[in-house]
Amino acid sequence: MTTPLGRSYWKLWTASVISNFGDGVSFIAYPWLASAVTRDPVQISLVAVATRLPWLIFTLPAGVITDRVDRRRLVAWMDVVRFLLTLGVAFIVLGVQDQLASPDAIAAGTAALPDSATLLLVMIYAASLLLGFAEVLRDNSAQTLMPAIVVDENLEKANGRLWGAEQVMNSFVGPPVGGFLLAIGFALPFFVDAGTFGVAAALVFMIGGEFRAKKSPSQTQVKPSFKAEMKEGVRWLWHHPLFRPMAISLGVLNAMSSLAFATFVLFAQEILELDAAGFGILMTAGAAGAVIGSFIAAWVSKKIGQGPSLFVTLAGGAITFLVIGLTSSGLVLWTMVALMTLTSVLWNVITVSLRQSLIPDHLLGRVNSVYRFFGWGMMPIGSVLGGLIVVLAEPLVGREWALRWPFIIGALVHVALFFYAVPNLNSRRIEEARAMAKTQESGVESVGD
Repeated sequence: MTTPLGRSYWKLWTASVISNFGDGVSFIAYPWLASAVTRDPVQISLVAVATRLPWLIFTLPAGVITDRVDRRRLVAWMDVVRFLLTLGVAFIVLGVQDQLASPDAIAAGTAALPDSATLLLVMIYAASLLLGFAEVLRDNSAQTLMPAIVVDENLEKANGRLWGAEQVMNSFVGPPVGGFLLAIGFALPFFVDAGTFGVAAALVFMIGGEFRAKKSPSQTQVKPSFKAEMKEGVRWLWHHPLFRPMAISLGVLNAMSSLAFATFVLFAQEILELDAAGFGILMTAGAAGAVIGSFIAAWVSKKIGQGPSLFVTLAGGAITFLVIGLTSSGLVLWTMVALMTLTSVLWNVITVSLRQSLIPDHLLGRVNSVYRFFGWGMMPIGSVLGGLIVVLAEPLVGREWALRWPFIIGALVHVALFFYAVPNLNSRRIEEARAMAKTQESGVESVGD
């Protein structure tokens, strides 16, 4: 008989879905706002850099904090922080929106930039950076909550259902609504985004129980220092034969995604000639792929094995990146983004479920943060490189091909990563990691000692 997911899971699920609707709205709003302030690819890519930079500089401390406090409360309070920050951005944009051109004029490249462009850019960067810090704490803690809410046998199902719903709101519902709201007024999407964080925080506060990390059987009364706890998480992951190459692979994947999509708003405006509404519709492709992926990921994983499933995601990434880099068709691009997201969900369902089930609970927050340091910390680096590639390539190959180059480079890197992953992320390595985890539970061996 299948164990139900439970009320606590569905409260967390609902909170995540609502806040991801807001994220989908802001996914359109922030880059479109930046494009109203500047047409410089590097300056636009810095919005993505500011959002992801905290994953590079704050992830490791966030892991220690996650293992020291009630994880549910940390999730809820970070949503409160994001509510207040986004509400502040909304009021600032409301005060200057009369100076901003309409989305159609921006897409046509005929709009004059506002006199307060520099101050607006600074505001966008600062808000993105602060929201990024809150997101690091919130998301790292939320992933460590899952194994305390659902049983191990339900982890892939629970994660799949969560990501599928999140992507529907993030990519299918949020972006088109964001494009519609932008057409009404630049400030409106930010007010909506703030409201979603407020509702999400209230729902997480309603989850009952204590969600602190379990103590290690060998833990002494003397509490280790912050630095010592951080080092323990780094050492554990770095010496793990499965999670180290998995983290490195995720870092490369995310770097290439950030590199390619850092200037995607310009790709959509100048090559596909889309307005804000059209850009929002294009982003619904991610939801279509995510929904399919969330329902078939567990089935695919069991049918062909977890190792081969990971290889499918890498091969799929190479193909979709190359096609996007070469096409000028919105329909083809929509299809490729859908396929890309489908394979991304497959990767996430497998790898996150493995981490949640194989990492000891007293280390889960710290090791998860180290993993995400590699995986997400590469994103700001990729975003910077994406903007620089466009700037440096434009004098050589022209504006259009300069905007295509990041995708073509991403495809080539995916091919190289595939050959790195074959000996390191296969099914045999995964089964060895399971056996190692069982040995650790019995106290016979400890990774990283």
